[in-house]
Amino acid sequence: MFNTLSGRFLALTTVFVMLAEVLIFVPSVARFRQDYLQLRLERAQIASLALLASETLDADLEAELLENAGVYNVVLRRDEVRQLALSSPIPEPIHATYDLRNDSALQLIRDALRTLLDADERIIRVIGDPVQQGGLLIEVTMDEAPLRAEMLEYGLRILILSAVISVVTAALLFAAVQAFLVTPIKRVVAQIQSYADAPEDARRIIAPRAGLRELREAETALQAMETQLTSALRQKDRLAQLGSGVAKVSHDLRNILTSAQLFADRLDSSEDPLVKRMAPKLVGSITRAVNLCESSLAFGRAEEPPPQLARLPLAALVTEVLEAERLAAGEGGEVEFHDEVPPGLVLRADAEQLFRVLSNLVRNARQAIMAKGGGGHVTVSAREDEDAWWIYVSDTGPGLPPKAREHLFRAFRGGVAKGGTGLGLAIAAELVRGHGGRLELTRSDETGTQFAICLPRSAPQMAVG
Repeated sequence: MFNTLSGRFLALTTVFVMLAEVLIFVPSVARFRQDYLQLRLERAQIASLALLASETLDADLEAELLENAGVYNVVLRRDEVRQLALSSPIPEPIHATYDLRNDSALQLIRDALRTLLDADERIIRVIGDPVQQGGLLIEVTMDEAPLRAEMLEYGLRILILSAVISVVTAALLFAAVQAFLVTPIKRVVAQIQSYADAPEDARRIIAPRAGLRELREAETALQAMETQLTSALRQKDRLAQLGSGVAKVSHDLRNILTSAQLFADRLDSSEDPLVKRMAPKLVGSITRAVNLCESSLAFGRAEEPPPQLARLPLAALVTEVLEAERLAAGEGGEVEFHDEVPPGLVLRADAEQLFRVLSNLVRNARQAIMAKGGGGHVTVSAREDEDAWWIYVSDTGPGLPPKAREHLFRAFRGGVAKGGTGLGLAIAAELVRGHGGRLELTRSDETGTQFAICLPRSAPQMAVG
């Protein structure tokens, strides 16, 4: 039971109520002791007034008066001259004297605790003020044992009452916690367990309906998380199906491209100058397509291979990318390509992966300009500093729409061109991250768009070619 929220709440409530009762009990017992002693003084004062009627009293009457007052001796000082006294034999010496006229609350509590803890039978002297201004002071001698017995009985009653209050309060709070807190939490837990059995089922997503604000906020947050998870699982399933299809297509496409590669190799023996100039680029493009198909066949790993880093002249790679895009743009000259990479700039990267990144960015820029119409230009530039190499791909296109900027590097959500899947930028960003760098959008407005590739100079822990 104590491993449950309600059980621990019940135990804590009982403990706290008992602690509160203890804090009340101590001053209550001190007050009871003070009232008890004050009552003995009042009875003794009434008994001593019998001396006003007669100067002497019969010994039996005097003993009866003292017994009724519960004291051994009484001294009532009426004024500076007169005082009344009743006396009887004291069985043992006086142990302590208590003056109720000047005791502070702390002193009264300390004396009460001393009385409770000391089991010895003692004789005490008590001094106080007479009631109704019946004199200057009154002093009695009495046995402390009856006082202690009365205090113990009073404390026992307080203890029993405290226990009853604690049990009743704890039971009521236990029922309240069960109704208002534990039951709603159990409902949320049951819903989570139900959702875990079939997270793809949108019908099992929780509908917030708790009355408590904090619990309703938790249900709302859980609803958002379950909604996102269900969407992600559905997308993952679609991606798995897509991957299976792509693997099949890649297998057949690889065979086709392999045959095309054999025909392209024969073009190398042609004497035509144009063919001699274009054949190596055609062979290189087909080779990359074959390699990409082979990589797609390993789609189940869902990751790119680690980059094989080597020193790479960037200008030659950029020239190859731009020439391929010029061919794709056609002879109309609608899109101009500018290479502003410093000729001597050498960086460390995987040539094949960096080619894919730049080709993707330049292709997106070209397609954006062609979709806008009216022409434009694409510029590739680069620089280096002490920490990194920077490559910039800029265009004069229409800029990215807000939806594309919001999900820019997320597969199937960051597509820019109409009909695009959004995979290109997601793959490019992943390849750059594999180099330990980052791909970021630095500018996108009506004047155009610019992407920046940052490749760190510090070599990450990778295989270096």
